[in-house]
Amino acid sequence: MRILGIDPGLQRTGFGVIDAEGAALRYVASGTISTLEAPRGDLPARLKLIVQGVDEVMRRYSPQAASVEIVFVNVNPQSTLLLGQARGAALAALVSGDLPVAEYTALQMKKSVVGHGLATKPQVQEMVMRLLGLPGLPGKDAADALGLAIMHAHAGRTFDALGRGTTLQRRTHAQFKGGRTY
Repeated sequence: MRILGIDPGLQRTGFGVIDAEGAALRYVASGTISTLEAPRGDLPARLKLIVQGVDEVMRRYSPQAASVEIVFVNVNPQSTLLLGQARGAALAALVSGDLPVAEYTALQMKKSVVGHGLATKPQVQEMVMRLLGLPGLPGKDAADALGLAIMHAHAGRTFDALGRGTTLQRRTHAQFKGGRTY
């Protein structure tokens, strides 16, 4: 299965594409979609660049599933709102391409890839490089996106198996609070 991971951001949206065959993972591509060419105050132009960039990545690499980071609440509500809009643009592009989308928190991704939820960006970069056998460190945004794809490659199978084994409906998103999923 080919999985596209998206780490949304208003200035730079990271993407990572991997192939997962059982437990084996293979790197396909990664990079960032930059909106820095659009004027700083022109939010619609930046969102358009994100939609076009995600669409181009989907057309080029033909993923079968996508995973996107869930936005956390910042101290600054305006920053959270802007990040949420960038995330919404990426999600809109993914669902327009008829991709199934799973959503994971940064904490879940870090715990899955590094082993603990408080991992730093360099630790995520290092583990993604090791897990995918890359010759060098991926960029920070690309590493997070690849981490989301890796997380989905492992957790997606588990969630699917749980969904088949129970009458409960599987959620494609999750947030942790006090150790519970809601």
